[in-house]
Amino acid sequence: MFDALTPLQAMDDGQFDRAVARLRADLLDAQYSILEQARTPVILLIAGVAGAGRGVVVNTLNEWMDPRHIRTSAFGPRDEAERLRPHMWRFWQALPSRGRTAIVFEAWFSETIRDRVDRRIKRPAFDRTLQSIRRFEHMLAMEDAVVLKFWLHLDADTQRARFKALEKDAATRWRVTPEDWHEHRHHRRLCKVAEKAIRETDDPHAPWHLIDARDTRLCELAVGRIVLRALRVALAGRPARPAPLLLPSMAVAEAPAAPVSEAVGATRPMTKALYQPALEALQGRLNLLLRQPAFDARSLVLVFEGMDAAGKGGAIRRITHALDARFYRVHPVAAPSEHERKYPWLWRFWRDVPRNGRAALFDRSWYGRVLVERVEGFAEPEDWARAYDEINAFEQEWVAHGAVVCKFWLDVSPDEQLKRFNERSRTRFKRFKITQAMRRLFRKSASLRPKISPRKKLLKRS
Repeated sequence: MFDALTPLQAMDDGQFDRAVARLRADLLDAQYSILEQARTPVILLIAGVAGAGRGVVVNTLNEWMDPRHIRTSAFGPRDEAERLRPHMWRFWQALPSRGRTAIVFEAWFSETIRDRVDRRIKRPAFDRTLQSIRRFEHMLAMEDAVVLKFWLHLDADTQRARFKALEKDAATRWRVTPEDWHEHRHHRRLCKVAEKAIRETDDPHAPWHLIDARDTRLCELAVGRIVLRALRVALAGRPARPAPLLLPSMAVAEAPAAPVSEAVGATRPMTKALYQPALEALQGRLNLLLRQPAFDARSLVLVFEGMDAAGKGGAIRRITHALDARFYRVHPVAAPSEHERKYPWLWRFWRDVPRNGRAALFDRSWYGRVLVERVEGFAEPEDWARAYDEINAFEQEWVAHGAVVCKFWLDVSPDEQLKRFNERSRTRFKRFKITQAMRRLFRKSASLRPKISPRKKLLKRS
């Protein structure tokens, strides 16, 4: 693959200056048109071998375009906050809103490739990570993102010569690090691993572009022209969304979930005399479990879904009474804000990932995509249909990092639900719980309930 790279066409200084002047003007025009449309996020991933000028290309793109509308993120070794959260968490924080551009330097590929080169991960783990990345990029494309990936390449001899030249000059000696020489010694293996990663993740909706980086100026020009072509295609109209990914399916429950009406529940109400001691005993056990040293390597995620007035808030309060307020957070989930709608729909939930040693409780959650948003018509059919796989991948990321994910569906009959609504309306300090959306969903509850059992069958139970 890399041996067959086509050298970039040479040009004299005059030709280069004229080409750059035209390109800069065209890039700015396209960037501002994308910004005005506010429909398409643009993600430019810059990767490659050490010494190929990746940083120079990143700086040049910021110079040629308006940097006020570009977010540039560079990813090196993980800091403490990143190590305490799932693998993809830090990359979700770098995603741009619709109309804006993100330049991602040393992103989700570089770390994985180098871990495989240095044998910190084995081939099965490497393959699983590549599948996870493909799902991530497919999701971005389904959100109308322009995703371009660049691999800037140098052969081993050119890389060595460039390092030597930089080290001879006292002004540039700092640019060559021991890590660079370490990579050079493993150049052949790096190319082999990178070739596999590129082949496995080169999709029409997130293509790789391999650039001969021996001439830095021509490399910058080539990257700029590819970006311009992609922006013009995006401006010409909404591209066709990619076909579903044909990846190994994730595990699902072996037996179909029981209908909600048959869900396990109390055979008869408990008296307060029995309930209160039992509750306090369980709260004490939960508190002690979360104080165990082993919990420092895990997190706890509790998801509460169900019909309105089924008691989600009360159940959450009974759990939080057992927890240290310093180590948990409750996330009440409502309709996405105008700002949140500018990002992929799961973005707002990735912000709330608890770090190791912490707990997060969700009063409603990402399942609203396949329930309320589906029933209310807020999500297009193709959007809520793909959400099943995206939710599975989302939760799998959390569980793989060590999170304990427990999901609860609280149900209540229509008659009991109406009774509780009436009680709330008569109680002054509970009236705020009755909203127009709640009344509207109550009228649609007959269409909401059939959505529940298919959801439980299709989604992996963590």
